[in-house]
Amino acid sequence: MTGTPSSQPHAAEPAALPLAGMTIVAVEQYGAGPFGTMLLADLGATVIKIENPADGGDVGRAVGPHFFGPGDSHFYQSFNRNKRSITLNLKKPEAREILHDLVRHADGVLDNLRGDQPEKLGLTYDALKSVNPRIVCAHLSAYGRTGSRRSWPGYDYLMQAEAGYLSVTGEPDGPPTRFGLSIVDLMTGQICAFGLLAGITGARATGIGRDVDVSLFDVALHNVNYLATWYLNADHLQGREPRGAHPSLTPSQLYRTQDGWILIMCNKEKFWPILADKLGRPEWGTDPAFATFKARLANRAQLTELMDEALSHRTTTEWISVFGGQIPAAPVLDIGQALNNPFVAEQGNVAEFAGHGDALGRPLRMLKGPFRLSDAELPTRPAPEMGEASTSILSELGYSADRLKHLKEIGVL
Repeated sequence: MTGTPSSQPHAAEPAALPLAGMTIVAVEQYGAGPFGTMLLADLGATVIKIENPADGGDVGRAVGPHFFGPGDSHFYQSFNRNKRSITLNLKKPEAREILHDLVRHADGVLDNLRGDQPEKLGLTYDALKSVNPRIVCAHLSAYGRTGSRRSWPGYDYLMQAEAGYLSVTGEPDGPPTRFGLSIVDLMTGQICAFGLLAGITGARATGIGRDVDVSLFDVALHNVNYLATWYLNADHLQGREPRGAHPSLTPSQLYRTQDGWILIMCNKEKFWPILADKLGRPEWGTDPAFATFKARLANRAQLTELMDEALSHRTTTEWISVFGGQIPAAPVLDIGQALNNPFVAEQGNVAEFAGHGDALGRPLRMLKGPFRLSDAELPTRPAPEMGEASTSILSELGYSADRLKHLKEIGVL
C-alpha cells in the first residue's frame, strides 16, 4: 500500500554535535593549545581563535617546510580545523572592551601563553568574572602560573628531557632518545580541553566559573605514571630496555621477521601458549624456562633469539595473517605506510577538507578528529584564514562598520 507523502519515512536528521552551543575564546598559537581547542571544535564548540595582527597571527602559520600559501602552512592546518579566527591585539587598551564583549557570550577562555602573561593581558577569572561570572579560564603554560619558572618559555622536547622520557626511550647502549612526535604538546592540549570542559560543567551547575591551570611540565611528569610509583615506593629506577621491551612482561617487544620487524605484545599469560603454537613451537608453552612471565623475563635474551629464529621463516605480513587477531601484534610501518594502511581507509580516518587545497588544485587531505558519534559526523572545515571572521563576529555583537574601520586603523584588529 502506498502511503501519503506525510506518512512516508524520512531520513533521520543529523543530530547536533555534543558541544553545539558552547563558545570558547582561544588566545592560542603553535601546537598544544590549538590542538586542545581543535578537539572541542570537532565536537561542535564554536572556537573563536584570537590572533594578534601585529605579529602575523598564530606562529604556526609560518612553521614549514610545507605551505599552501603565505601564512597557511600544513602545520597550521593540522591544529586549527573547524575554528573561526578574529584579529585582536590584546596589548592595545581598546582591545580589552572587545575581549569583554566576546567573553560575555562565551563559556570558556583558553590561552597557551607564558605563565606570567594571562594576568597581564586580563585573561584570568579575577579579571573577567565581573563580565561573566560563569566564565572558565583555562591556562596552558610551560611551567605553570606560579613558582620560580612562571616566566620561563618552554617546549615539548625540553619537557621530555627533564621528565625522564629520554632515559627510557631507545636502546640501552644508545644515546638518550626523544619521542618522534610532540607527545607532550598533544597530551597537554587534551588535558587542558578536558579541564576546561570539567570547569564549564561545574560552572553550569553553580553559576560560578574559575581558573583551570595545566602545564607542559606537569603533564609530562604525570605521564611517567607507574614508573614514578615504582621509584617512589620501591626505589626502582627504570632505564631503557632492548628493542623497546616492556620492563616486566615478556614477550612484549620488537622481533625480527623475514623482511623486517614485528611488535608482539603478549601482555596476558593466556596469549603465550597460543603464540607458541602459532610459531610451531607448542612445547614452549609448558617449558619451565618460559611458562610464566617471571620465567620468561629471567630468560628474555634466550627467548628473543629463539623467537627471532622462528619468526624469520615468514614475512611480517604473513605473520600478522597467521596470528589473525588471536595474538596482539602489529607491523612496524613508516608514516606513509601507516596512512596507506587498508584499515585506515576502512575506518575512514582521512578526509578531504572542502574549499581548500594546493596550487595544483588538489584538495586538502588531513586526519579527521578521533571521535566517532553514533548519530552525527564530525565537521571537516579547513583552518581559517587570519581574521576571516572578525567582521562577522563583531558585527553580531553590535559593532558598526565605522567602528570596525577605526579599530583596524589604530591596529586593534
